[in-house]
Amino acid sequence: MTTEVATAAASGASATERFHSDKSPYAAVKDTPPERVDRLARRVLEAVYQTVRDEKVTYDEFNALKAWMIGVGEDGEWPLFLDVWLEHVVEDVNTAHREGNKGSIEGPYYVPGAPEQGAKGTIEMREGEAGTPLAWTGTVTSTDGTPLDGALVELWHADSDGFYSQFAPGIPEWNLRGNFRVGADGAFEIHTIQPAPYQIPTDGSCGKLIAAAGWHAWRPAHLHVKVSAPGHELLTAQLYFPGDEHNDDDIASAVKPELMLAPQPQADGSVTVDYSFVLDPVRG
Repeated sequence: MTTEVATAAASGASATERFHSDKSPYAAVKDTPPERVDRLARRVLEAVYQTVRDEKVTYDEFNALKAWMIGVGEDGEWPLFLDVWLEHVVEDVNTAHREGNKGSIEGPYYVPGAPEQGAKGTIEMREGEAGTPLAWTGTVTSTDGTPLDGALVELWHADSDGFYSQFAPGIPEWNLRGNFRVGADGAFEIHTIQPAPYQIPTDGSCGKLIAAAGWHAWRPAHLHVKVSAPGHELLTAQLYFPGDEHNDDDIASAVKPELMLAPQPQADGSVTVDYSFVLDPVRG
């Protein structure tokens, strides 16, 4: 009997396939003026040209870059590469105006349509799911303090081995994925497990870059969330745990002080956290 194991190529291919099925990236920019496209393309290329000139890049290095870029595509790792090394800057630029909660990157492993659990519930998990039980309470309000009745909190995170359901074999479809819709008071209570730190896949082309540059591949433990409500801007964030050795050198550069949780140990070995969300109204 052959047991399927998780690989970077498999996870990357799944992320690429999911991106194509869930998003319509060209539709959102179909009316972009050619002048805008020209400006962005030229600025990126000029930055590359300047790097080549400043660093006196050799043909061997240039050919290694071409081979690596081809490998990223063959491994299906472009979503991983862009989400790990570029998205945090795009997120900063696009949310700088907000008065409510700070956000963070989405990452490549979001899946819409997870099972709804109401305002209070337990995320789907396997019997005996490894990890410290975590009870999370909070509220969703607008910037003026009004509770946002019907707001949706989407939660997903890795298991104790660092794998995400639907992107690694042998994990139930909706494991550690759930949607929680708040009531009139804006309150929610979520029961899950505390995830562990993990390395991004290193057996593909992104791993080759990490090894060649002498970097590490670790991400600190985190919970992914999307919080939405009618008339308000979507908040995408990752929430982190104090004391993680990779909070200060996250490979994805996504950790912010405002996203740090404050777990409270309980007598039964579980932990509780209280963390609420304030959403910005959509600007007219």
